[in-house]
Amino acid sequence: MAIMRILIIEDDREAASYLVKAFREAGHVADHAADGEDGLAMASDGPYDVLVVDRMLPKKDGLSVI
Repeated sequence: MAIMRILIIEDDREAASYLVKAFREAGHVADHAADGEDGLAMASDGPYDVLVVDRMLPKKDGLSVI
């Protein structure tokens, strides 16, 4: 199995925590951003394989991030 680097952009801390934990337990690298601006900056700076993006985010909505 290939290890994926995943960025979760989610403002709901409980949901984000659950997703980060699940992906890490599956053997992947999972990072978290709590708003659209931080998520976009992290996505631009790092080579992520997958972005999991909430649509309704503070500062910049999910569709704008994508």
